[in-house]
Amino acid sequence: MNYLEEAKEIAKEAGALVMSRLGTGFATEEKSSRFDVVTEVDRASEELIRSRIREMAADHTFLGEEESFGSKDRFHIRLEQAQAEPNLWIVDPIDGTNNFVQGIPGFTISIAMACRGQVTIGVIYDPCREELFWAEAGKGAYLNGKPLRVSETASLGESVVATGFPSNPEARAAVMAGLQEVTLHCRTVRSLGSAALHLAYVAAGRLTAFWENGLNIWDTAAGALIVREAGGVCSDTRGNPFGLMTRDVFGSNGIVHQELLRCLK
Repeated sequence: MNYLEEAKEIAKEAGALVMSRLGTGFATEEKSSRFDVVTEVDRASEELIRSRIREMAADHTFLGEEESFGSKDRFHIRLEQAQAEPNLWIVDPIDGTNNFVQGIPGFTISIAMACRGQVTIGVIYDPCREELFWAEAGKGAYLNGKPLRVSETASLGESVVATGFPSNPEARAAVMAGLQEVTLHCRTVRSLGSAALHLAYVAAGRLTAFWENGLNIWDTAAGALIVREAGGVCSDTRGNPFGLMTRDVFGSNGIVHQELLRCLK
């Protein structure tokens, strides 16, 4: 079974479902705060992805955003258990739900597979632009079949950097503190509303770097692999290696990594 090819097809099927509901009217509710919303379309997309994975490999395990939110008190324990699981699928059925609710392009479907704590497959699909980013560990990163490579931007002063605004107030405050420093040194800052899309854009050389505090692994697993396979670096905002437990995520072309880390510290 070629799990990468299957994941790509599942992402496109979920993307078609999401696009079919765009602007049609759907139930929306708050999750952890007024900054964090979920729709019935998020849940439908996750159920579709889960169903397809179950059909493909019934013995594989699944970690989805909407399911995990429902059992958030045990989420830390669940992540620790995930370090030992041989075939774990990590899914964000709509990354950038606020964009989707507002009818703004910039929402994605993110699917990753991890083997004993190491992400081996990453797929990110932007249904608005029909752009499919993917990577397999050790085999490079691609966009619609064409190889990806991070930018060659040589300094932070020439860099286009992105960040996001997390739902957790403490994490949001950390982002704002980082912004105060980063904006003094980089060319400009963007916020597109999807962590997965930000990381995909770093891999494609459209952004030089991206950081955000307080993320979850479903936001970043696929994107972190795609960045690395495109020649970039992904760590936390203190420079520690990226892993399933990483919440404060930082990906870059590698060249500006240390320079930007000094700003974030």
